[in-house]
Amino acid sequence: MIIDLSDTTASEIAAALVRARRSAGSPAMGMVLTLIVVADESTHYDALKAAMQAAKEHPSRILGVIPRAGRGAPRLDAEVRVGGEGGGGESVLLRLYGELSKHAESVVMPLLLPESPVVAWWPGKAPDEPSADPLGQLSQRRVTDAASDRRPLTALQSHCHRYAPGDTDLSWTRTTPWRALLAAALDQYPVPVQSATVEAERANASADLIAAWLSRKLRIPATVKASKGPGITATRLHTESGDIAITRPDGLLARYSIPGQPERNVALKRRDTSELLAEELRRLDPDDVYAQTVEELLRKLERESGQRRARTPTRSTSAETTTAKAAASSTGGSTTKSTAEPGGRSSVKSSGKATKAAAGSAGRSSARKPAAKRGRA
Repeated sequence: MIIDLSDTTASEIAAALVRARRSAGSPAMGMVLTLIVVADESTHYDALKAAMQAAKEHPSRILGVIPRAGRGAPRLDAEVRVGGEGGGGESVLLRLYGELSKHAESVVMPLLLPESPVVAWWPGKAPDEPSADPLGQLSQRRVTDAASDRRPLTALQSHCHRYAPGDTDLSWTRTTPWRALLAAALDQYPVPVQSATVEAERANASADLIAAWLSRKLRIPATVKASKGPGITATRLHTESGDIAITRPDGLLARYSIPGQPERNVALKRRDTSELLAEELRRLDPDDVYAQTVEELLRKLERESGQRRARTPTRSTSAETTTAKAAASSTGGSTTKSTAEPGGRSSVKSSGKATKAAAGSAGRSSARKPAAKRGRA
């Protein structure tokens, strides 16, 4: 059932949800959480479709929020859906116009399921600090996706610097099967690992997170190398007896190799957004492993930043060099040499314009002295 409401209020939307449930013959609510999806007009369709697919595993009330800032009068339009693609859940698409777009939390709060957890998801551009966002403050879990940003690594680093318990990113969720295979490989072949390499396409946030996770758990250096993709193409654990490698050049099937054992094929396809979202909705407590990985990634970024500063000359040194050059040029290129003579005397030799100037002034002073004596006489 679909109900369209124009220029409405939150209370009218809540009443429409009750009417829709009764009309559908299911007045009782069997939903377990509220999922807030903050999107724009270009991304809301795919985002809500993924949320409805995830709601089949986790029945929920989906609140799609589309802020449309402008100078017009504040207005709220809503589209209410019960059943259908969302299974036994509900979905409400909210369009906020004018000044109302800056206060989305005032519209969303009356529509939250009572005594149920709340999850906020930004499928596109997310705030720099999700936990400080008004909608993020209503939520126990806050899900972002750095891969959807034009600069995935910059977005990931920004979220890591402002991490708060309950934050997570779908770039981390994409690493779950890789981490499971690497952990299983070390269980089968428990040898000391010296270093690790992660190969992925350029600006892949998941690769940086896997490298930080390996560094944290194994206490080894882990590097990221660029490949043609798609996504992550290989992870290699370097040991004395050989590499433990998982390679996936096509994004579908991976080769799993351990020293002394035959290679095996492992299904490792790239998952859809709905599968990633459904995985994140399985747990509503803070992800401690992600928090440790974020801490390790920030430590690595600090080390790299310190190395870059050490290689870059300081501003004070360059300023001193500039001052010295300016002083040398102001002397007109003259040089002065001092040589020691026998008997402890020293002679000073001048050259250039300074010598000529000194000679000219001496000549003028000697020419004026006789005239001064005659005047006094």
